[in-house]
Amino acid sequence: VQLQASGGGLVQTGGSLRLSCTASGFTLDYGAIGWFRQAPGKEREGVSCISPRDGSTYYDESVKGRFTISRDNAKNTAVLQMNSLKPEDTAVYYCAARRFSMSKADYDYDYWGQGTLVTVSS
Repeated sequence: VQLQASGGGLVQTGGSLRLSCTASGFTLDYGAIGWFRQAPGKEREGVSCISPRDGSTYYDESVKGRFTISRDNAKNTAVLQMNSLKPEDTAVYYCAARRFSMSKADYDYDYWGQGTLVTVSS
């Protein structure tokens, strides 16, 4: 199983980025996807996740209303659309996958992408 995260970059405050997570060897139809991030000197934290069954979603309070998670099962890809970015969103973003139900906890995920760096300048 491999997860390939992409789409990070440098953006100004208020800008947008679209992160993608493409899976191989793992069918997203049956797996939950989570996005996590780790800022320098901080612990990894959960950002958002999406259920494989009904498409229900979870967002951390810090990103609610600004980030949107979605999935395209035909492309076996999950997307995190990030709008109204703030400097505090600067971090390495990771996508992760697990079978069955979604979880906010990183230790519940079995497969991880390599991370993509998001830098928001003030």
